Amino acid sequence: MKFFVDTADVAAIAELDALGMVDGVTTNPSLIMKSGRDIHEVTREICALVAGPVSAEVVATEADAMIREGRRLAEIADNIAVKVPMTWDGLKACRALRNDGCMVNVTLCFSTNQALLAAKAGASFISPFIGRLDDINLDGLQLIGDIRIIYDNYGFETEVLAASIRSANHIAECAKLGADVATAPPDVIRKLVQHPLTDRGMDAFLADWAKTGQRIVA
Repeated sequence: MKFFVDTADVAAIAELDALGMVDGVTTNPSLIMKSGRDIHEVTREICALVAGPVSAEVVATEADAMIREGRRLAEIADNIAVKVPMTWDGLKACRALRNDGCMVNVTLCFSTNQALLAAKAGASFISPFIGRLDDINLDGLQLIGDIRIIYDNYGFETEVLAASIRSANHIAECAKLGADVATAPPDVIRKLVQHPLTDRGMDAFLADWAKTGQRIVA
């Protein structure tokens, strides 16, 4: 499974990238606002840091305007994936931008029907928002599994990018279901390393080692 980092915080991306934990980055208008930086400047910096796809989102709602914005974003770097919403206009923009040779991430997906349409329109990535489905008492993880089945049935090349990840458990379950990518905030990715038995074992080892009075390095 590929890990994309869901942030516009360059320092956080760099820290995880140094460990080999970054296969790409996803941003959105809210994350750009949180960074407090110009969208072109921060996106360019992220693209220079990360070899994989960097999703940058359009804010227009009408197809022609989305296409213009998408083409402008794609000029920032070769690894830009233009992010468009799962609407009819978004699908029109997806088709046009894919015909231009751009990567496209179709976002705000909440159903298998939407995922099927995105794949037909040629999307590079489909982003099902599992956390937001869980928020309204629907099963976000089931959507990941259902999309995986449909895409495998017909050989669609669109990658399933599990989004709105809220916990380390979400990532593990998405991996079992066959999601191609999980995008998560830096703090959720860091939590993957945590387990109480690991902590307990480390405490025991260190306590026993202290009793020996030895040092590995003088």
